Amino acid sequence: MEKSIYSAEYQQLCRLLRELRQEAGLTQVQVAERLGVPQSFVSKYEAGERRLDVIELHHIATVLGTSVSDVFRKLAL
Repeated sequence: MEKSIYSAEYQQLCRLLRELRQEAGLTQVQVAERLGVPQSFVSKYEAGERRLDVIELHHIATVLGTSVSDVFRKLAL
């Protein structure tokens, strides 16, 4: 199991979160405002430059109108 944030699986998660944001019709700035974080936080996790913990992923999924379980189902790793 590769632990790098650059693993193919993690990059797939980053792409999915970006796609979900776009499908929700939200900009990075809007997501950041709803999370109470800088826009760079959103940019970095979408680009795979920042690793998310489970709680952060839960908050992001909620803002995007989905759930962590739905995110994992869509990943289909």
